[in-house]
Amino acid sequence: MSSPTGDQYVLSRPTETGQSRAIIAQVAASLRTFTIDGLDITEPYGDDVPTPMATGIVLVPWPNRIDDGMWVLDGEPQYLDISEQRFHNAIHGLLRWTPYTLVEKTEGAVTLSAAVFPQHGYPFQLDTQVTYELVENGIDVTHRITNVGTDRAPVAVGTHPYLRIGDEPLENMTVTVAAGSRFESTQRLIPFAEMPVDDTDYDLRHGRPLSSLRLDDAFGELEVENGRSTHSIEAPDGRRVELWHDENFGFVQVFTPRNYPKNGKRSLAIAIEPMTAPPNAFVTKRALTWLKPNETFTAKWGIHYDRGPYA
Repeated sequence: MSSPTGDQYVLSRPTETGQSRAIIAQVAASLRTFTIDGLDITEPYGDDVPTPMATGIVLVPWPNRIDDGMWVLDGEPQYLDISEQRFHNAIHGLLRWTPYTLVEKTEGAVTLSAAVFPQHGYPFQLDTQVTYELVENGIDVTHRITNVGTDRAPVAVGTHPYLRIGDEPLENMTVTVAAGSRFESTQRLIPFAEMPVDDTDYDLRHGRPLSSLRLDDAFGELEVENGRSTHSIEAPDGRRVELWHDENFGFVQVFTPRNYPKNGKRSLAIAIEPMTAPPNAFVTKRALTWLKPNETFTAKWGIHYDRGPYA
């Protein structure tokens, strides 16, 4: 029986004490599972269900939301399909339910591609690729987007991983996000202001209990060290999962739903989503990358597991 998320690409790499393993689903090039020595580092989902709550998917040519799905290009209104009916927004780009094509696979890495064709609301043509590669104590991800059309094209990319540390309850975790600002948003989750996090409950730079957070918020002014920003969840015993990204990702969305489907129940989860542009970027033009014909944009991120005292 075929999977509702298409072909499943299994990656493996030996570790000192066992094996790291990832499964990439064909639909939306989703990171479906990622384990190190049998420990879940991301929220897994079965190959018998559609991708739940955008788990691990690639978001292109925009991450997050476009207000009412409408933006203006050279004075002409553009109307994207409304894919978030509840808030009447266009959400998470154009490849969320698209099957990617296999480009290359080795034991520990896979490259997948998908095309964005001209359509109402986005009259541009892109070739997109994503490479997942298992590395020591983690996984690295590289996005490449090429404008194969004839006009300059606006582009942004994001991804949607949910983090965990095995069976350790997320209620026990501490969350750290290296961000100096937060976007205030409407009830439809469209930003209207960017404010410093200093002296607010949204200052996550020094760690806060996940159990106290109820977020679906975008953050900016990211701290960068050696060309990377790093965010994390940490268990009481010192084990930590870090999400890092390069400077092309200038924003993160932090999402802490209480209704994530796990083992037949609805539970707490946390997604830390790197984005090259903030929500509603087609409208605001904030941090968009405008690709010339035949120009390629590359951005990288990854997940690293620190065993803490168990190293």
